[in-house]
Amino acid sequence: MLLIPAIDLKNGQCVRLRQGDFNDVTVFSNDPGEMARRWVGDGAQRIHAVDLDGALKGRPMNLRAVEAIVKAAGKVPVQVGGGIRDEETVQRYLELGVSYVILGTRAITAPHVLHDLCIEYPRHVIVGLDAKGEHVAVDGWSKLSHHTVTEIAQQCEHDGVEAIIYTDIGKDGMLDGFNVESTQALARAIKTPVIASGGIGSLDDIRKLKALEADGVIGAVIGRALYEHKFKLADAVKIATA
Repeated sequence: MLLIPAIDLKNGQCVRLRQGDFNDVTVFSNDPGEMARRWVGDGAQRIHAVDLDGALKGRPMNLRAVEAIVKAAGKVPVQVGGGIRDEETVQRYLELGVSYVILGTRAITAPHVLHDLCIEYPRHVIVGLDAKGEHVAVDGWSKLSHHTVTEIAQQCEHDGVEAIIYTDIGKDGMLDGFNVESTQALARAIKTPVIASGGIGSLDDIRKLKALEADGVIGAVIGRALYEHKFKLADAVKIATA
């Protein structure tokens, strides 16, 4: 079970949003690289970086910060999302040393691009599905797609994505637990590994996550809970890897 600390980037800083609201921002650090070193030192098995500015602009806006994270993480893999729309961006990130690129909006609005990227860069492409209810939000969570999470996930599986990160936006940053039922239902509907995201706030949530391993949930992205010291990453890793 992978526990993946999140480093959300805005203006080069490490921040967190509440429920995806760009007007509800908390700055936790001015040094994303140092934050990555901290999480690796605490036992992180992967680092999750999101270019929030890129998600809105549709192109990378925090490349220097991502590069600093990759260097600080060393041998620990880094996955990056936010503003990835084309092959040039994917190639640029992979050349920086990023292990996985995360497509969100582009995977939904231009599925042929996802299909081609999965062929060109096998085992490097992850899709992030951010949900409001049963439907997927796009363009920095500002719009809703007509497609359901399951429909898009099944198409992504057909294209050959490495994993799917499932986020319930209503839970994101609220620290009151991730959406266990929806995460489990999605994992059971596909064979592609699912990574939970949004709302994890306690070690009890890690235990609930661990119970979904047999359903195909391979890990979780954890954000605000770590930054607000709700629990120690090292303690969570012990539970997840037991």
